[in-house]
Amino acid sequence: MRTATFANRGGALSTMAGFVLCHRRLVIGAWLLVLVAGGFASSRLADRLTVDFSLPGQPGYETAKRIEATYGTTAGFQPPTIVVVTAPRGQRIRAGGPATAALERLHHALPGSRVVGYANTGDRRFLTDDGRSTFALLLTPGTEGFGGDTVGPAARAALGSALPPGYRLGITGLTQLQSSGGGEGTGVLAETLIGGAGALAVLAFVFASLLALVPLAVAAVSILSTLLVVLGLTYVTDVSFIVQFLVALVGLGIAIDYSLLLVTRWREERARGRSNHEAVVRAVATAGHTVAVSGLTVAIGLVALIVLPVPGLRSVGVGGVLIPAVSVLVTLTLLPAILGGIGPRVDWPRLRHEERASAAWTRWSALVFRHRVTAAGLGIVVLALCILPAFGLKVGETSARALSHSGPAYETYHRLVRGGVPGGVLTPLEVLTRSDAAAGALRAVGGARGIPIATIPGGADGHRAGLTDIVAVPATETVNNETLTPVRNVQDAVAGMPGVIGVAGIGPVQQDYGHAVFGSFPLMFSLIALVTFLLLARAFRSLLLAAKAVVLNLVSLAATFGLLTWFWQEGHGSETLFNIPATGAITFWLPLMVFAFLFGLSMDYEVFILSRVREEYDESGSTEHAVTEGLGRTGRLVTSAALILFLAFASLASAPNTDIKVLATGLGAGILLDATIVRALLVPALVALLGRWNWWLPQPLEKALVVRRPGAGRYARSDAGDGAT
Repeated sequence: MRTATFANRGGALSTMAGFVLCHRRLVIGAWLLVLVAGGFASSRLADRLTVDFSLPGQPGYETAKRIEATYGTTAGFQPPTIVVVTAPRGQRIRAGGPATAALERLHHALPGSRVVGYANTGDRRFLTDDGRSTFALLLTPGTEGFGGDTVGPAARAALGSALPPGYRLGITGLTQLQSSGGGEGTGVLAETLIGGAGALAVLAFVFASLLALVPLAVAAVSILSTLLVVLGLTYVTDVSFIVQFLVALVGLGIAIDYSLLLVTRWREERARGRSNHEAVVRAVATAGHTVAVSGLTVAIGLVALIVLPVPGLRSVGVGGVLIPAVSVLVTLTLLPAILGGIGPRVDWPRLRHEERASAAWTRWSALVFRHRVTAAGLGIVVLALCILPAFGLKVGETSARALSHSGPAYETYHRLVRGGVPGGVLTPLEVLTRSDAAAGALRAVGGARGIPIATIPGGADGHRAGLTDIVAVPATETVNNETLTPVRNVQDAVAGMPGVIGVAGIGPVQQDYGHAVFGSFPLMFSLIALVTFLLLARAFRSLLLAAKAVVLNLVSLAATFGLLTWFWQEGHGSETLFNIPATGAITFWLPLMVFAFLFGLSMDYEVFILSRVREEYDESGSTEHAVTEGLGRTGRLVTSAALILFLAFASLASAPNTDIKVLATGLGAGILLDATIVRALLVPALVALLGRWNWWLPQPLEKALVVRRPGAGRYARSDAGDGAT
C-alpha cells in the first residue's frame, strides 16, 4: 500500500515502477522466457545476416549491376582475385605455354568466373618486366564475406596440380591482403565475454558488493532480447552482419551504463532512509528519467544511418536503434523487479556507501568551479590539438600496405610491383559499352591519364549480349578520395560517347558512396542536432545547457576524428599496438558509423551529469552547489561507465579485420576523451562560467516544449550569492 501511495506522487515512471514492484515475479518470469528465446535466436542469427554495400541509383553501382546481370560477375564491391604464375629461373612466360594453359583451367574450376590475362587478351602488359611472371584478374560471381577469402583457395586448388614442376603460384588482391593481415579473431561470443569480465571488475570497484553482478545480468537479458528482435527483423529485411558485433558490445556497455545509474541512485535513496520499495520508485522516477532521455539521444544519433539511401548502413541504423530501446525497457522493468526483491540481500558486504557524494569528485568539481577560466581554456586547447589532424582526413579504402605486410598475398603483390606491374592492379576499372562502340571507347580509356593498361578480353569474358566490358588498370590504387584522379580521367574520357553505359570498380563506388552519404549529410546532421537540442532543452529546462551539450558533442566528435586520422591514417601508434602500418585513409563507411554511435553514446554522459546538476539546482538554487554536488554524485559513475564501454570496444578491437579495429578504437578513444576532457573538465567549467544563464528558458519556448517546472518554494537559497559569474 505504501508503495502505491508513493508511486502516485510521481509521474508515469513512478507509476510503472509501482506496477513492476507489485508484479515483480511476473516481470522477472517474462524476461527469463525472453532470455531463453534470445539464446536460441543468437545461435541462428549469424547465418541470416548479410554483407550489403549496395548503392541504388548511383552510376557506378548501377553499372556494376548491369555487368553482373550480363556476365554474372561483380564489379566494385568485390575486388578481383589476382592469380600470378612465375616460371622457373631462366624461362619466360609464352603464349600457349604451361602458365597460360593452366590459367585457362580457372573457368572450369570456378563456374561463372571470368579471367582477364595474357591468354585471352594477347596483351604483354600482363607480364612482368623480366617476362618470368604473368598475372590474371579473376572476376567471380557473388560477394565475399567481410575480410574472408573463398576464391583464393579454390583457385590455388585448381592450378596447383596443373602447373609443371618449378612453376610458382601466387594469389593476391585486396581481399587476400586483408585476410592475411590477422588471425581468425576471437569471435563475437569471446569478445563479449572479455568485455563482460572487464565490466565486472569495474562494477566490483564501484559497488564493492555482490550488486556488481546485477548490471551484468540485466546486460545479458538486454543483449539476448535485442538479438531475438534482430532475428525477427531478418525475416522482414536484410540486416548487416555488423549488427551482431554492435548489439553484443555496444549493448553490453549501454545496458550496464543504465543499470549502473539506476542502481547507484537506488543505493543513495536507501542511504537517505527510504524503504526499499520507496527507494526503487524514487530511483526510477529520477535516474530512470535520465535513462529514458539517454536512450532517446542514442537513438536520435542512429537516425543518421536509417535515413541514408544505403541499405547496408540503414540496417545497421535500425539494428542500432534496437540497442538503446531494448536496454531502456529492460533497465526500467527487470532491474526494479530485481532490486525490489533481492536487491538488499545482494548488496553485501556493502563496503562502499552512498550517503554522501564522492569526496574526490566533490573536491575536483570545487577546484574546477574556482578555476573555471583556466579549466575551460585547458580543455579547449587539448581538444583543439586533437582536432587538428582531422583536417587531413582521407575517406576511402584501407591502403594495401596497411592490410598486410607479411604472408603469401603480400609477397605476391610486391613481386608484381617490383616486376613493373601498376599498383592499381588491385583496383581495376570496368567500362561497359555496346559492342559497336567498344573500339572507340577502348582508345579513349587507354588514352586517359593514369591508365597504363586498358584491354578487352576475348570471347565471352569480354563480349556478351551485344555488350563489351573494357578492363583498365590504373597506375595506383584508387582507394580514397585523394587517389580517384584516374577514375575521374576515365569518366571524363568516355563522357558523352555514344554506346558507353558506365564505369564500375572500387574507385567509382568510392565516388558513389561520397555522393550518397556525404552529399546529404549537412542537412541530415542539422535535423539530428535540432531534434537533440529540443529534447535536451526540455529535459534540462534550459536553452544554454542544451546548446552547450550539442556543441560539445560536435567538438568531441571532431577530436575523435582527429585522433583516428593521427593514429590510423598517419600511423602514429597503429603499428606499435596492432602491428598495422598507416592505412593512408579511413574506410568510407567508418566516419558515419563513428558519428552515429558516438553522438548518442557520448551524449549519455552529458545527460547523466547535467540531469543531476539540474536536480541539485532545483533543490538548492545555487549553481556552485549544483556543480559540486552534481559532479560529485555522477563523476565516479560516468568514468566507470566510460571505462566499461572502453573495455567493450577494446575487446572488439581484437577482431582480425582492420576496419573493425578502426571502428572499435575510434569509439573507444571517443568515449574516453568525452568522459574525461569534455564531461569532467569542460562541462563543469562552462556551467560555472555561465552562472545563472544556465537556467534560462524563455516562457514561450517553455510552453511549446510542455516543460513542467518544480513547485514554488523548492529552492533552498538564492543563486545570487553562489559566486557564479
